[in-house]
Amino acid sequence: MDKVLIDSAHLARYAPVQAIAREAGALALNYFENRDRLVIEAKADPQDLVSIADKNVETLIRERIAAAFPDDGIIGEEHAPAPTRSGLTWIIDPIDGTSPFVMGMPDWCVSIAVHDGTRTVTSAVFVPRLGDLYHGVRGGGAFLNAQKLSVDAKRSVQSGLVGMGANFRIPRERIVTFADRLLSKGGMFYRNGSGALMLAYVAAGRLVGYYEPHINAWDCLAAILLVEEAGGWVAPFCEGTDLMAGDAVLAAAPHAKADMIDMSEGLGWHS
Repeated sequence: MDKVLIDSAHLARYAPVQAIAREAGALALNYFENRDRLVIEAKADPQDLVSIADKNVETLIRERIAAAFPDDGIIGEEHAPAPTRSGLTWIIDPIDGTSPFVMGMPDWCVSIAVHDGTRTVTSAVFVPRLGDLYHGVRGGGAFLNAQKLSVDAKRSVQSGLVGMGANFRIPRERIVTFADRLLSKGGMFYRNGSGALMLAYVAAGRLVGYYEPHINAWDCLAAILLVEEAGGWVAPFCEGTDLMAGDAVLAAAPHAKADMIDMSEGLGWHS
């Protein structure tokens, strides 16, 4: 990594975003290992779950950010946003994949992005059950622990796996249509309940693409940077709109890009 080419403000937050993600992940893992004691609540839909673990892990993250970078803004899933005075905003999901979390499955993570108002500049996605830390800084690459990441340079939709996300906010026809188009092209879908983790899998070359008709910013902005820094393509996300509104997300490795665009045509994303 050539630190001379990286913005100093971004670099100053690169090590902290990793450290905060690890600390938050340790707290989340403690809740996970004692989840039989958690009180689980539904939000707007029975599939949209939240627990005291989500709330307390986000509180920890917010406290660490405020102590280290008091002028930075914060947008999180569980608490009210704090405005930025520095021009940088931390966008956090304390537990992305709450449903797998409460069901005792390992497919959940802590996702933290630092955003400059236009794009993510540094981020970390930590998977506590595996001890895997995906991290990156704009202009400095993306990594899984100490290993530099690269999207799959060979596989296509037909020879790889495509991640798909779905939620109660979107018309079911969009995801059904995408799945039908994917299967018609000879591809196969994969889903684990965490958009951040599936996007990180694109960056790591494990999936050749990812599509979700609507996703919240805190679920994807950390991992979008990872895909871009690993050499992948991501459609514009919330370009010229409020991050709080969310957007469709479409990401692809080079040999899957054309098919991913074709399969998602008319299904919510924009070029």
